[in-house]
Amino acid sequence: MSKLRVGVIGCGSIAQFRHLPEYAASQEVELVAVCDIVEDRVKEIANKYGAKAFTDYKELISSGEVDAVSVCTPNYLHAPISIEALNNGLHVLCEKPMATSQEEADAMIQAAQKNDKKLMIAHNQRFVRSHQLARQLIESGEIGKIYSFRTAFGHPGPEGWSVDGKDSWFFVKEKAYIGAMGDLGVHKTDLLRYLLGEEIVEVGAFIETTAKEFADVDDTAVCALKTESGIIGTLAASWSYTAKEDNSTIIYGEKAIIRLEDNPAYSLVVQYTNGETVNYELGKIQSNDEGGQQTTHVINHFVSAVVENKEPLITGEEGMKSLAVILAAIKSNETKTIAKVFE
Repeated sequence: MSKLRVGVIGCGSIAQFRHLPEYAASQEVELVAVCDIVEDRVKEIANKYGAKAFTDYKELISSGEVDAVSVCTPNYLHAPISIEALNNGLHVLCEKPMATSQEEADAMIQAAQKNDKKLMIAHNQRFVRSHQLARQLIESGEIGKIYSFRTAFGHPGPEGWSVDGKDSWFFVKEKAYIGAMGDLGVHKTDLLRYLLGEEIVEVGAFIETTAKEFADVDDTAVCALKTESGIIGTLAASWSYTAKEDNSTIIYGEKAIIRLEDNPAYSLVVQYTNGETVNYELGKIQSNDEGGQQTTHVINHFVSAVVENKEPLITGEEGMKSLAVILAAIKSNETKTIAKVFE
């Protein structure tokens, strides 16, 4: 069988740490093209991976040389590039957040449907072993009725990770649209929807810039969320956790409390109401602290979905539902009211 020919559009940190090495490691993929507006950067990466270099994404998309692309650009370009690729008959793996508005997300989904191509959003939290096991425990009734939750995703900020440091697009409103909430918060809205098996319907949010005076986007957000069955909990997303990354989630249930990525030794801890505690050693969650070299399973899952012609776990529709919570949080913060998701 011929290999899947892949192009990567945008060669910043997420491409360099995740997409490029993981495609290169896949037996089913031929990494044939890379694109970036920074010519020196794209040439260097093209040489490294034996790929063809492009500085214009439209040229790569229309080249006829690729079957699928990863979109790893600043947020404001996710939708236009993805739509162009889908309309040219290419499968798309798009970084999160998938878009900067409901309208953009809808247009991406429609383009995928119209052209019968795969659109997957790169939410990696669903592939973390502890999260998958927690979902099974909740679904099986082991935890009983879910009462509440709290989740946090925070680290010192993209300047320590991005190829452009403090000059990164992450801090520029026109390019990023939203800061920590779009970068980290959207991962957690996706995770909560996955774990709880229901939609978030209302959001109350405070979104501020408290740590990064050079940024014109938010760096710290705290939200209260309510699900369709009435479970309430909190989500914090921040670039102001200056010493150590926090990527933890706690689910409070009738029969037990589940602690995810909250204990340094055990990625999943279940504390039962009868006093029993079960610790699971399941390997570390991938994090930026480690230099980000652990596999995320996102790339392999996308490749399998295309090669085997099956629906990816995080479709455009799923990405849109997770984005909608973030958009509602922005609205809540701006209007100082509780905002409904999908209004």
